[in-house]
Amino acid sequence: MEKNKFHILVVDDDNKIRELIKQFLNEKGFIVSTAVNAEDAKSKIEIFNFNLIVLDVMMPGQTGYELTKEIKETKNLPIILLTAKGEVENRIHGLELGADDYLGKPFEPQELLLRVKNIIKMNSSLNVLESTKIGDAELNLNKMTIKLKQKVKKINLSEKNVLIKMLSSPGKIFSRSDIGKISKISKERSIDVMITRLRKKIEINPKNPKFLQTIRGSGYVLWTK
Repeated sequence: MEKNKFHILVVDDDNKIRELIKQFLNEKGFIVSTAVNAEDAKSKIEIFNFNLIVLDVMMPGQTGYELTKEIKETKNLPIILLTAKGEVENRIHGLELGADDYLGKPFEPQELLLRVKNIIKMNSSLNVLESTKIGDAELNLNKMTIKLKQKVKKINLSEKNVLIKMLSSPGKIFSRSDIGKISKISKERSIDVMITRLRKKIEINPKNPKFLQTIRGSGYVLWTK
């Protein structure tokens, strides 16, 4: 990676954690800006073109969850949430809001680096189709949007990469393990949540899916017609 090419915003009200992350990522060749809370972060997002946000969940004022929801409504900006270890339901909530990954505190800096690199790799996928269709749903994978019944919804980076893989092999069954490797999500529950979220964006009737189907005991399959 070229030095000073990938710009990361670290948002955390804990001065020590914020500065440690900044120093570590700086040493790995990233440009790093910091923010002490959501308002500070939003003001910097308006000024700079960030490639990724590392965002603490528990902050005074607007929480990391609330900020994630707000950002994802208007921007295709990858977000890694920093959460307390063991808060599985909260992590799932973060994914439902559109977060691309999460990391439990305390964490090893090297693990954060690996997750950052995974997002960079996924976001650099080549030859992404500008647009394609799944039934009546119109996908624009470059803009990371799905249009269905005149409503446009955003997808996050994990959803995008799962769609790319499944679209490249329509009719192929992908196990939960396959989906987990593609999306970098390890929890089966979180994988199911992501599939449910995608169905709501693709299917006319998500509870009776026609295109993104469950194959009991095997995994998931995507049909485009």
